[in-house]
Parts: sequence; C-alpha cells; structure tokens
Amino acid sequence: MKNKKSKINLWSSTTLGLLVLYSIFLIIPLFVLLSESFIDSSTGQFTLFNFQRFFSKKYYYSTLFNSFKISILITFIAVVLGTVLAFFFTRFEIKGAKTLRILIILSSMSAPFVGAYSWILLLGRNGVITKFFENLLGLTMPDIYGFKGILLVLSLQLYPLIFLYVSGAFSNVDNSLLEASENLGCTGIKRFFKVILPLIFPTVLAGALLVFMRCFSDFGTPMLIGEGYRTFPITIYDAYMSELGGNNGFAASIAIIAIIITLLIFLFQKYLSERNSFTMNSINKIRPKEIHGIKNVLVHLYSYLLICLSIAPQIYIIYTSFKNVNGTVFTTGYSLDSYRIAFSKMGSAIRNTILIPLVSLFFVLIFAVFIAYIVVRKRSKITAIIDTVSMIPYIIPGIVVGIALSSAFSKPPLILTGSMTIMVIALIIRRLPYTIRSTVATLQQIPTTVEEASLSLGASNAKTFWKITIPMMSAGIISGAILSWITMISELSSAILLYTGRTRTLTIEVYTQVLRGNYGVAAALATILSLLTVLSLLVFNKFNKGKDLAM
Repeated sequence: MKNKKSKINLWSSTTLGLLVLYSIFLIIPLFVLLSESFIDSSTGQFTLFNFQRFFSKKYYYSTLFNSFKISILITFIAVVLGTVLAFFFTRFEIKGAKTLRILIILSSMSAPFVGAYSWILLLGRNGVITKFFENLLGLTMPDIYGFKGILLVLSLQLYPLIFLYVSGAFSNVDNSLLEASENLGCTGIKRFFKVILPLIFPTVLAGALLVFMRCFSDFGTPMLIGEGYRTFPITIYDAYMSELGGNNGFAASIAIIAIIITLLIFLFQKYLSERNSFTMNSINKIRPKEIHGIKNVLVHLYSYLLICLSIAPQIYIIYTSFKNVNGTVFTTGYSLDSYRIAFSKMGSAIRNTILIPLVSLFFVLIFAVFIAYIVVRKRSKITAIIDTVSMIPYIIPGIVVGIALSSAFSKPPLILTGSMTIMVIALIIRRLPYTIRSTVATLQQIPTTVEEASLSLGASNAKTFWKITIPMMSAGIISGAILSWITMISELSSAILLYTGRTRTLTIEVYTQVLRGNYGVAAALATILSLLTVLSLLVFNKFNKGKDLAM
C-alpha cells in the first residue's frame, strides 16, 4: 500500500509538474505568438493583414523559396557525402580512422557561422587563397558570397551529421545479408542501392530531417556570407528587430508560417519512416576489410579530401588567432594580442558561455531523466502528450523560440526579457529533446525485471529509481548531456534575440566582432569556443569508453 501511494505521489506529481512547466514556458509563448500574428496592435481587432503582407510582396515570400532551395540542395549533398563516407568507414580499413572520426565530429560541432567567417578569410574577396591565385597565377576565384557560399559552408558543416546517423545504422546491418546478395551476383553499386540503402533508409531520413531543419533555421551563415541571398530566418529577424518596441505582429506571423512549414516537413518524414520501418537483429556485424590497388587509393582520397575540407576552416581560424592584425587585415608576425583583448574586454562572454549552458544543462538532465522514465515506464495519455510536446522544439527554428519567449515574457505577470533566466529557458527548451531521445533509447534497453526485483525485495519506487534505474541509464544520460552541452555553447539563433550586454556569450561576441571588422579578436574567441568543444568531446570519449560516436 505504501509503495502504491509513493508511486502515485512521485510519478503523478512529476507528470503534472512537467505538464505545467511545458505549458508556461512553451505552449503559452507559442499561443502568444499565434495571437499576436492575428491581432492588429493599433485596434486590437482580428486581422489577416500580417499574413497578406508577407504573401503579397515578393521581397518577403521569395525568402521562403530561397530557404527551401538551399535547404533541399544542402540536404541532398550532405546525404550523399555523409552516407558514402560512412559506408567507406564501415566496409573498409582506412588508415587513421579514429583520428579522422574525431575530426569529422569536430567539424560538425562548431557554430556554422564560424565556418562562414573562416571561408571568407580563405576565399573571400581578400581571402588568402583568393590572393594567392590572383597574384601568382593571375586567376580570378569564383565569388564565395551568396548562394554558393551558403551551399559550401553548410554542406561541409552538416554532412558529418549524416555520417554519424548512418554509421550507427551500418553497425546494425547483418553482414550475412551482404554475403547472401554477393552469392546471388548482386555486388558493388547495385548491392548498395538494392540491399544496403533500403536497410538504412529510415536512419537516412532521420538524418536528412535534422540537416534540413538546421539549414532552414540557420541564421548566422546567410547573414555573414549570404550578402544578397536572403533566407527565411533573416526575414524573421529583420521583421522582429524593425518592429521591436512597436507592432511585432508581422514578425509573429512569419514565425507562425515557419512553425507550420517545419511541422509539415516533420510529419512527412515521420510518415515515410513509419512506412519503411522494420526491426533487425545483427548477429554477424559488418567488419572493415583491407582493400588494395586503385580502389584503396580512391577510398582514401575521398575520405581524406572531404574531411580536410570540412576541418580546414577551424584550423585556419586557430592559426589566424595568433597573427598580428589591423582590423580586417592580418599583418606579418605573431602575438597573443587578440587573446589579451578577448580576455580583458570580453571575459564576461567567456564566463557566460560556460555558466549559462551549465545551469541549462543541470535542468535538462533532471527533466530528461524524468520525462524519459514516465514516457517509457508510466505510459498514459498524459505522458504521451508530454512526449509529443517535448519534441516541438526539435522542429521549431531557434529564432522562433527566441521571438516566442520574448513576446510572452516582456510584460506582466512574468517579465524575464533581458535576464539570464530567459536565455537559460531558451537553451533548455531547444536542447532538451536531444537528451530525452538519448535517455529514452538507453532506458528501453533496460529490462523491467531489474526494477521489479528491487521492488520485490522491499525497496520503494523512489529508491529503486535513484539506486537502480538512474545508474543503469547513466551512459545514455551522459552521452545526451555532453552532446547537448556542445550545441548549447555554440547557440546563436535564439540568443541573438534574447541577449543583453550582461548576458553576451562567445557566439554573440564572435558574430559581433566579425560584423565590426575585428577579425583578430573574432578568431581568438572562435578558437576558445573550439577549445571548449574539443574538451567536451574528450570528456564524452572518456565516459563513452572509447566507443565511436554515432546517433
């Protein structure tokens, strides 16, 4: 009777508490955003003017087509590059594979706009590679700005996500299927498309959705390197900033359009995944085999060239951070001047980049553990609602989350705008889904018999949860937490709308210094950000016991 009462008190109150928190900090802000999009601020009457304004002017609605165009193309390129690379790493022995994997992960974990800034230094109008070809060979390099620049930066930034997803899928493919197909005469490219691709298709779709969402919602890259190529997030940002302090209904209406679009894409991907889903037990796993001749050369050339291109921006940023600089011009000689300025004038940004994500991560861990447990072990209609609501931020662009929170908490009864609290809330909302998924996946692998044995020996539900379940979930919790942390420290899209002078972070400072033309300081701050990422990955590898990172 005591256990039953404890069960009711603990899990009923937990479920109710989570529902209330989601209502306050996610559902209500989205409803505020929705209401603002349909309300005329001057009369307070219902209106469709904001939506008519967007769809009646090509200047606005063309950015929607621009975002679709660039996102679809980048997704396709990333899927091709990442899937082929994952196949090579799974099927063939590649020299330095472990080091290459670390470089792949590093290239994917930095903020995309940092890559954009680095490619401007390399291939911009005054870039080092551009000047090299002009002065030495008399050749004019193609323009890096606009559509081509965004395509280059985000393709090289996001293909590692496909690589990580597909690598995990390949590890679950039974090699007996490949051997059987080979015995039937199905080999090479034909076997890849007829046998392997259908087996990993649901995973490819999941990775493609993540890449598409990242492209569609990315703000920093188009802002820095896009020049005349305007995308949807930039339109939302410009509309909100121009209307800030007055009528922001137009920005709200564009944000609602973004939510509808991403929701439809998510549902379409989910439908395709469910149609092609299946379970498979891999007894005879694929093991890398040694290859020789021209095939060996081509596989290594593809792998090394692609990885070098994707990691080159970060390496060059680190290099330039030690160069003497005058504004946007790097001069001869080396020094630590950029770092001195960074630590003396922007030390608060470095502290905020550690403090705000750490506080956010603390709550993410708590919420993720409880949500995962009630979703897997205490299934009900209410927990199903919580599970669904928890995934909403996964499909909403960060800039929309920023607008929703700013709109909801800029007036009584709860004013949070301008505070560190609202930035913490934004990070929790944005990154919680990733830790939840990782924790759920781990919990589903833990048999309920272990917990039942604890209960049968007289332990309470609470004691069983903390002493038995949590330790067994620790691997998934830590993996999800560290990966969430890495994305938190490089967050820009929501932070750009919520920060103040007291809550500036490294990503905000890097972005600001690039726009101001202080390239040396920007490089130093970006290097510090990369160092935090590297340290985080080292911690991940320690807790992951050297296993390869796969999603």
